[in-house]
Amino acid sequence: MKKQLIWLPVVIAAVLLAAWNKPLRELMTPEKAVTKNVSLAVYTNDNYNASIYSNASASLQVSIVKVRGSERKVVWQKSYDAKLLKDYPTFANALAEKVVVNNVVDSKDRLEVVYTLTYNDKGNQLQLQDGTIISKGEKGGKLFINI
Repeated sequence: MKKQLIWLPVVIAAVLLAAWNKPLRELMTPEKAVTKNVSLAVYTNDNYNASIYSNASASLQVSIVKVRGSERKVVWQKSYDAKLLKDYPTFANALAEKVVVNNVVDSKDRLEVVYTLTYNDKGNQLQLQDGTIISKGEKGGKLFINI
């Protein structure tokens, strides 16, 4: 009877270890963090030289947010000051920005690249928001922002 009681904890431990094998393996060898690259291009396709646009301007706010579950953390943010629409470059001369985001755990984190574009003309404002998501397995992403 005593020999059976000695083996009972060993059998229970083996069953529990088999059931928790994957989480235990993840604790013992956590996934390595990776680096992801985000390329931004800010430009215009439109010709804003007409007199109707002479006082119209646009400002831009871009953020990169690391999301893990319900936790959100801003890892990069930039504000582009307001400038006249006619002063924004064309696609060939776009304002380019390359951002390197370190310490991304690919299986758990995703990056959201979001922007808010604010047009202003004689005190009237219009805000547009858009963005992209860089998911698991992607080494980086590109976001083209057309003013």
